Amino acid sequence: MSNKSKKEKINENKMGSMPVKRLILSMSAPIVVSMLVQSLYNVVDSVFVAQISEEAITAVSMAFPLQQLMMAVGLGTAVGVNSYLSRSLGAKKFSQVNRIANNGLFLAFMSFLVFFLIGLFLSEQLISIQTDNLEIISHGPVYLRICLMGSFAILMHLMFERLLQATGKTLYTMIAQMTGAVINIVLDPIMIFGWFGLPAMGLSGAAIATVISQWIGFLLIAYFCISKEKDINISFKYMKPDLKIIRDIYAVGIPSIIMISIVSVTIFSLNQILSRFSITAVALLGIYFKLQSFIFMPVFGLNNGIIPIVGYNYGANNKERMREVIFLGMKYAAGIMFVGTMIMMIFPDQLLGLFNASPQMMKMGRVAFRVFSTSFVFAAICIVSTGVFQAIGKGTLSMTISIIRQLVVLVPLAYLFSLTGNVDRVWWSVLIAELIALSICIKNIKKIL
Repeated sequence: MSNKSKKEKINENKMGSMPVKRLILSMSAPIVVSMLVQSLYNVVDSVFVAQISEEAITAVSMAFPLQQLMMAVGLGTAVGVNSYLSRSLGAKKFSQVNRIANNGLFLAFMSFLVFFLIGLFLSEQLISIQTDNLEIISHGPVYLRICLMGSFAILMHLMFERLLQATGKTLYTMIAQMTGAVINIVLDPIMIFGWFGLPAMGLSGAAIATVISQWIGFLLIAYFCISKEKDINISFKYMKPDLKIIRDIYAVGIPSIIMISIVSVTIFSLNQILSRFSITAVALLGIYFKLQSFIFMPVFGLNNGIIPIVGYNYGANNKERMREVIFLGMKYAAGIMFVGTMIMMIFPDQLLGLFNASPQMMKMGRVAFRVFSTSFVFAAICIVSTGVFQAIGKGTLSMTISIIRQLVVLVPLAYLFSLTGNVDRVWWSVLIAELIALSICIKNIKKIL
């Protein structure tokens, strides 16, 4: 049997023939576990920061939109590469796989240069336009600058991660991400509070711990991709920019970048709206997003495992198998979100207590968490649906749904509700926006199926 025939047989056995339930589990379980650990880090990181002061956690909340923008560019580009690779593998176009992968790494490096410059020159302005609190302005820009200028590792990590996912090697992505997250959890208190003879660096220490752990995770996943991945050859000779490949990557990547970037715009806008009430409201929103990630990240992990399966079978024109993957994915995602809803509904006090919440934040948070959680199951269906649209090359549709949900519905409604002077009413804009997005997703999924 020729090498090409062997490669085709391996890919077909994995993506085209393995029983769907087992395939989804084998593809998604490592990603889900790694994202749970990553989410645990996000929560623990914020718990440590909250011990500094409420202003410190507010500063991190205000830096979050810019960090999210950086992640949007890195993750969106990686999603474009993942989708293109999966469809090429499904269509047996092995000759262009190396060029796609290496052009993706080139694009990740170029993205780093952009965010390095933003961090160097614009960090102070980006924090100061959100607040006039001098304590926040004195610490927030330093935290943001370190994270953006040190973004090389996380941007390259995201790309290597998607290369491994596209070929089904998700176990390695789990090991690398878990290693980085655990190291971050260990380093955070050491560098924030100055343990073991080190100086207490506060927010700067939190940022430095994050960058160090990202580098360790990046080096590990790069090793796995170069040494264990036999279907992709990482080499400078393939990194010569190919405009056609870059265009095809960004056909899915740019809508994905815009879609994820909209989260940054939304959070920035909500911070502005909530700051009219108090910095406590802004800090609460930041805490919610950290806790929310612990519930949403497993669904995103499940979705990341499903995308290459859908893309492969779409490229192979196996519609029946694709439908089975989609329905099971929605079922599993809704189940995860239901558990998350129960946690938020029943234990808001315990969750807020982790962050040294003031009585004012505790009272506000009880209402916010319970209102937010009513939208979780609906969000699960939307997440899987938009992943399907990305997998089959309809990234623009995913982007449009995200724009409608967040910029057309959520932000304007939040502003209108804020005019009542009751912050509790602002939270309901999330549920209304999710229900509208759900109706659009269901309508378009029916067209595909």
